Amino acid sequence: MLNVDEVKNAARNMRQDIIKAISAAGSGHPGGSLSAADIIATLYFYKMNVNPEAPDMVNRDRFVLSKGHAAPALYAALGRKGFFDVEEMYSLRKIGSIFQGHPDMKKIPGVEMSTGSLGQGFSTSVGMALANKLDGRKSKVYVLLGDGEIQEGIVWEAAMSAAHYKLDNLVAILDNNGLQIDGRNDDVMKVEPVYEKFESFGWEVMEADGHDIEELAEKLDAADEVEGKPVMIIARTVKGKGVSFMEDEAGWHGKAPNAEETEKALAELGGEQ
Repeated sequence: MLNVDEVKNAARNMRQDIIKAISAAGSGHPGGSLSAADIIATLYFYKMNVNPEAPDMVNRDRFVLSKGHAAPALYAALGRKGFFDVEEMYSLRKIGSIFQGHPDMKKIPGVEMSTGSLGQGFSTSVGMALANKLDGRKSKVYVLLGDGEIQEGIVWEAAMSAAHYKLDNLVAILDNNGLQIDGRNDDVMKVEPVYEKFESFGWEVMEADGHDIEELAEKLDAADEVEGKPVMIIARTVKGKGVSFMEDEAGWHGKAPNAEETEKALAELGGEQ
């Protein structure tokens, strides 16, 4: 059952973790981590069947962060879920830390795939979903892409394969915030119309407000009813969501806040609740 307050609180705390970790590191990607926080919180604190006590259980759902530079959001979710002490992620990007700038499946409990090269996480999620089909498992594979990421050709090869193999156990979510490191997507390389593109590739396509927990949960539940094709949920988001001076600013794609900015950001995000 959906507990909206629980998911909202998780997302709020995750945003604070993101800011703290990136600030301590002096580098990282706050913009896309903050835009994805509500999506990832809804997956981990409502939808997915995962167990931090048994992270490798066979019938678990799997989440792949294809936009791997948003690793702080994933680390925060896993920490808040209990896979490790969340404060461990504050060692982000430090020498010797397992919490590097992109997630490492060999070192971090709960990370299903090492990602970073854009598009490859999406491709491996297709392979995971196909393997589940072949093995007769009912579990789902969820994958999160960035909208700048879908400029990569490998994304469309994977999209074609997923539809061909009728992978209705695969749910992709697009963090559609309209920005990438060099500016607006429309100025760098136009990606629209995304809905029509995925639909033409044979996907069931849905849209949602990527910061509305109830709507995200509704679409994720609706995805369970789709048969014979993969699902793409286009989640409309705001880059830097929750921090006023980061919102809808491409400059915060890959820049750490200084001490003053960190204090302001944490104040705007509020304390743990």
